[in-house]
This record gives sequence, C-alpha cells and structure tokens, in this order.
Amino acid sequence: MKKTGMWLAVAISLLLCACGGSGKTELSGTDAGPEHSPVGTVPEPNGPDASADISADEAPPREGMVRSRLTNEWVDEETANTRPIAVIIPNEIGAVPQYNLSEASVVYEACVEKRISRLMAVYENWEDLEIIGNIRSLRTYYAYWAFEWDAFLVHSGGPYFIDDLIAQPTTQNINDHTGADAAAFLRDDSRPMPHNLYATGQGLLEVINKKGYSLTDRGLTDGDHFLFASPSSPNTLTQYGDDAKNAVYIDMSGCYPLTRCYFEYNESDGLYYRSQYLSGGTDGPHIDGATGRQLTFKNILVQNIVYDELNDEGYLALGCHDNTMDGWYFTNGRGIHVNWEKKSDYGATRFYDDYGNEILLNTGKTMICVVLADTNFTFR
Repeated sequence: MKKTGMWLAVAISLLLCACGGSGKTELSGTDAGPEHSPVGTVPEPNGPDASADISADEAPPREGMVRSRLTNEWVDEETANTRPIAVIIPNEIGAVPQYNLSEASVVYEACVEKRISRLMAVYENWEDLEIIGNIRSLRTYYAYWAFEWDAFLVHSGGPYFIDDLIAQPTTQNINDHTGADAAAFLRDDSRPMPHNLYATGQGLLEVINKKGYSLTDRGLTDGDHFLFASPSSPNTLTQYGDDAKNAVYIDMSGCYPLTRCYFEYNESDGLYYRSQYLSGGTDGPHIDGATGRQLTFKNILVQNIVYDELNDEGYLALGCHDNTMDGWYFTNGRGIHVNWEKKSDYGATRFYDDYGNEILLNTGKTMICVVLADTNFTFR
C-alpha cells in the first residue's frame, strides 16, 4: 500500500526513517480490531493463575543471575550488562540454512525490495558463537529496530538510503564493506555468494573493542523494552473473553510470498514452531544449520506498517515511527488484536491491547512479523 500523503512526509523527515488472522480468521492490514469502550472493567493483565505464588520467580537459580530484558529468562549479569548484536540475515531459498539463528532472543522479519523476506536477529550472550548468519545488507527500518535495543548493527553494506543514518554519531555498526571491520567476518567458499558471509562472536568482539565502542548500555533506550508476565502467572489471554481468538496455526504466506512461513502451536511445550518454503515446491521446518533445531517462539507479534516505495527498483521505506497502526499478539495458542506506537529512534515499539494496556509478553523468545499494510495473513 503506497501511503503517499502522511507517510511520505514522515519518511522524508526521518531520513527514509498489517494483517490479521478465523475457524479461520483473515484480516487485511488496515482492518480494525474489536471496538471497546474505555469505560468499564479492564481485563487483568494475567490469566487465571494471577494469584499464584510467584516466590520461585523472585530468586535466581544461582547468585549473579538476573532477568533478561529480551526474554525475561535468567541470564548471567555479565550477559545482561553487555549490549546485544542485531544481525541482518537473508531468508530467500538460497540463503537457507542460516547458522545459530535459533540462538537469537528476538527475531524480526520484514520485506525488502521484490518482497524478498529478510530477518534481523537480536542476540545476547553472543561473544562465544562460532558462526552467525549468513549476513546481508542493511535497510533503514532494521536500524530503527536495532536502536531500540542499543544493539551493535552487523551487516554487509546497503543502499545509499542508509548512509545518513549510519553517519549519525550514535550509530555503532560492524560492516563487511568496511575494511577495518574485516576481522569480524569470514567467507565459506563451499557456498555461493552472496549467501556465504558469516560473523564470529570473537571477531565481533575484537572489532568492537578496536573501534572503542562501549560494551555496556549507553543510556539511549527506554529502561524497559518489553513488559513480561511472571513465569508462575503467565499471560493466557483468557481475561479477554471472546476477543481472544484460537490461534494454533498462523499462516503468514500472504505477507511473505517467497518464504511463505507459518507457525504451528505445540501445546506440550507452549511454543510456536516455525516452518517455511524450502525448495522444489516443498515446505518444512525452519532448521538452524548450526544447532539442528527448528526455530521456536513463545511470543509472536504481528506489526502492520505503512510504507512507500523509494525508487523504480522497489526499495522500501517503512513507517517505523507511528501511533496509528495495529497488529496482533499470539501466545499460548490464542491471539488478541493490539495497537502499537514508536515515538523516537531509540524508543521501544510498544504494543497495547484494545483497552489501552501495554501487553505483557510471556517469558521466552519473541518473533516480530512486520507486515506491509496491504497484505494479509490467516490464523485458526
């Protein structure tokens, strides 16, 4: 959907800077969710276990551990205090498999030109990863999402549209196209270019230290990004009654026409398992080439977004800074309509239910499907 009025003005001012799902639910990116009056009883943020004893959540399993701000899982304090990396990862057929993608705490997916799907994986505890990627070029909108975590941007070049953003003094990136950053990367000659570029954790650490980048938080972002429910009192979404829809199968093929990914809910472990188109007309589990594990997520956020095409080649500008768009939140086999806003470059994208409450995610990894506002997806 080309939004040539409001969004074009936003795109210029920002230097270039959904979808729904019934028995099968299908919503276009511009469909509104259920209407609610702000007057009356607001749902409790947690599910029916809200009165459960949460003492087990208050004590770490061992001394020196704290809650991750990306997943709410227990991590070593050193990990929590080290800035994450945000890696731009291709997802077309020739790029699969990717390596150590299952180790990422938060994964974004969005389209680039020609509706090719590209990922941005946000990692904590990345220093000891022996291979990360593969790695491709940056677009401006991925940078704005990386900024929310004060993450080091890891990429392989990009179109000239990114130049002004990369030149900002607060942007800290590691770029394969910069000779000074070469120590962070390696090429695998057994795979054809351009899908054979990878990073190593120790190589990234070497370049970060050489550049004098701070490994600790710079105070540019919001103190909290996601809000999390207590693990002993998870957000079941049952407090929303009929507004919470069954969502055990989420089909995103209408939004990502090349990879045609989908998610299947596994009740035994409470996770969504990701599959996508592989090759030869077949689809199957999205497997990490390094770990052999299928990608799984506790939370799935769908973020509808306005966009414009910047040139005849189809390069996109996405309206990352907005407060007018909506989406969906899925967890524990159910989903609710949400609205989102992002107020500044380093401010978090925040998601709210239809009563105006910021949603509580459940402890675990999160997939954020950013989808163009004239596409659609289904769930059931």
